[in-house]
Amino acid sequence: MNSSLFKKTQLKLLASEIGCTAEEIITITAQIDQHYRQWVEQKLNKKTGKPKTYRDGTIKQRTISPPLKQLAVIQTKIKDRILANITLPGGIHGGVRGKSNITNALQHKGKKYILTTDLQDFFPNISSKQVVDAFMKLGYSDHYAHWIAKLVTWQYQVPQGAPTSSHIANIVFLQTDLKLMELCDRHDITYTRYVDDLTFSSSQNFESQVKEILDIVINDGFKISRRKTNLGGLQNVTGILIFNNKIDAPEKIKMKVIEESQSDDKVKPYTNYYNQIQKADKKRSKR
Repeated sequence: MNSSLFKKTQLKLLASEIGCTAEEIITITAQIDQHYRQWVEQKLNKKTGKPKTYRDGTIKQRTISPPLKQLAVIQTKIKDRILANITLPGGIHGGVRGKSNITNALQHKGKKYILTTDLQDFFPNISSKQVVDAFMKLGYSDHYAHWIAKLVTWQYQVPQGAPTSSHIANIVFLQTDLKLMELCDRHDITYTRYVDDLTFSSSQNFESQVKEILDIVINDGFKISRRKTNLGGLQNVTGILIFNNKIDAPEKIKMKVIEESQSDDKVKPYTNYYNQIQKADKKRSKR
């Protein structure tokens, strides 16, 4: 099969998998700028509710770029029919069916030493080329990988706000995950990742391995937030407090639960979230 025919075949294969036509994909990708909206918002400190700032006082911002309806539908199909079927290691909890920040935190319950860090500007730092390379490493053809990348990236990066972005980030970071897992297995360290939050824990002090852990991430081209890199005992892991014998919600969540108990609102998201934490903790404790 010649290159031109193979390219068309790969495009038709992708189109059939996501329930649209090859012509629709060609048209959308040729006019991709018309299929996104964009705005800039301030990054807020979760504890104070105030804007985060750099050392010089400049307010930190993030760019939100959700797809418009036609592309959003296609991206959702890509997520459900292709990305969600790609097998990921058990320690990955973000963008994975049946997993959450709660299941992520549970893995570190009872560990004396916990290292938390996160990836700085994770989505914007993932390029279209990295997406193509990641799919080709998974065995997809060059043509298929390029069409996928055209549909899930914008302005040569993974957009914040697209339904596919967490899944794409998981696939791009997969090789780094595997390197971290190999290191952690050798040193009896538990490793999990929830999107851009990385957590490592052990019953033994592993301070001597921290530099090697961070170097793996940095050498693979990702940026670590030094300010959010902490090694200690009891910690907040992906929004959940970790103790020796339990996990719990932060005080601010409990205060919201009290407020909801005093309201007549039928929908009580904080109460439901708190109940999920307690249920997960009890379920894990019975094992």
